[in-house]
Amino acid sequence: MSSATSFYEQLDETTFRATEATVGPWDAASQHAGPPSALLGRALELADPREELMLARVTTEILGPVPTPADLTVTARVARPGKRVEMVEAEMAHAGRPVMLARGWRIARVAADLPVDDAPRQPPPLPADSDPDPGNSGGYFTSMEWRWVNGHFTALGPATVWARMRVPLVDGEEPSPWQRVLCLADSANGISNRLPMADWLFINTELTVHLFREPVGDWVCMDAVSHAGTDGVGLATSRLFDAQGQVGRGAQALLIAER
Repeated sequence: MSSATSFYEQLDETTFRATEATVGPWDAASQHAGPPSALLGRALELADPREELMLARVTTEILGPVPTPADLTVTARVARPGKRVEMVEAEMAHAGRPVMLARGWRIARVAADLPVDDAPRQPPPLPADSDPDPGNSGGYFTSMEWRWVNGHFTALGPATVWARMRVPLVDGEEPSPWQRVLCLADSANGISNRLPMADWLFINTELTVHLFREPVGDWVCMDAVSHAGTDGVGLATSRLFDAQGQVGRGAQALLIAER
């Protein structure tokens, strides 16, 4: 298990040092995209926040590998202010070069007795036992706790898993609901892959998450499936839950290629 006590150490208002907890499966010198997506989500949340608006959608664009260990600069702004909807933007850079971008939409909360789904989809029960070996040594995968309902990193096909962060995103901070979701949601293609990782790449170029309700609690459940076209383009989609029911969906465009 990683010895890091957080995914990032905050050095100043906009600079964060990636720890070994961020290391991903493709390259020991690159981060899994979950932690930097969550860090960008954090920046979107902190950009002139307004209690009456809820962050409803986040899209992160992966411009290239995010290095680790590395110091990253994260900035954010309100790109399109509004009374009931507004857009926020964030950028992550390394050595002056942008490596990831994010955009989010905030939507006004309405204090009204709105109709809801008559039969909201319920999540599977949280398994009692955690996975002692997620299939990758160290880094991101052992900095998360995994409890499998079906599937596994080492199995092919659709999968459902409950997961939570073992360490905070930023040292000394309690992760927000959005940060917990984004840290996990980028794993949809990894848990539902249809091709062996030793022989194939199935790397996402972006991550889009919609939430219609902020999740409650540490645990997030992800029910994921991947689809592959005949010309090397794929799509991974996921349904996202907390213990009370579904909270949203995620999607990733995939580059599929032989190693």
